[in-house]
Amino acid sequence: MDKFLFRWLLFLLLIPISFCRAQQVTKFDLCTLFGNNGLVINPGQNVRTLADGEMKGISCQGIVWLKGIKFSTGTIDLDIRGKDEYQQSFVGIAFHGLDTLTYESIYFRPFNFRADDNLRRKHMVQYMSEPDYPWDKLRNEYPLVYESGIKNAPAATAWFHAHIVVDADSVTVYVNHATAYSLKVKRLNGRGDCLIGLWSSALSGDFANLVIKSIQ
Repeated sequence: MDKFLFRWLLFLLLIPISFCRAQQVTKFDLCTLFGNNGLVINPGQNVRTLADGEMKGISCQGIVWLKGIKFSTGTIDLDIRGKDEYQQSFVGIAFHGLDTLTYESIYFRPFNFRADDNLRRKHMVQYMSEPDYPWDKLRNEYPLVYESGIKNAPAATAWFHAHIVVDADSVTVYVNHATAYSLKVKRLNGRGDCLIGLWSSALSGDFANLVIKSIQ
């Protein structure tokens, strides 16, 4: 065989191998992480395991970082459940975190999922970057840019699936395996290789089936 042809064929065979090595897919058993001290839980923070049919995970309040896990770009998949309590149930994911005051987040407002008010239905999923770009600053200065509604939104108390794509410059959110995104925004900081964890505010939220694919 011609040496040039051989080298070309070898190059083509190695491309998929190199691509696979550039991606790391990790499925996290949140119950096991909780039991094995694999979560960063602050004193007094409310965290417990839950089992609801196929949904086995944890219920938590505040930010619960995954211990020893860093995330830069890639995809985040998880099942989430909030509560139908107006202005009390906020649930999602925090990433690119330095601590509980400095991070990016994608989160949901389940109490708006089936709201009768048209404006509330535009405030279902939100991006923010604390502390410089909190939700209220973004809403006031960039109305309906960093938050959006969800087509065919689930019931407020139902489990739903979130697929979050984090690139160097943008974040895109898909809900319940939809082919069209619910929210796509430009990121508001350039951090990477930082903390990632579960995020909830006011009332606790439920989380299960966390899968992170990091792009190296």
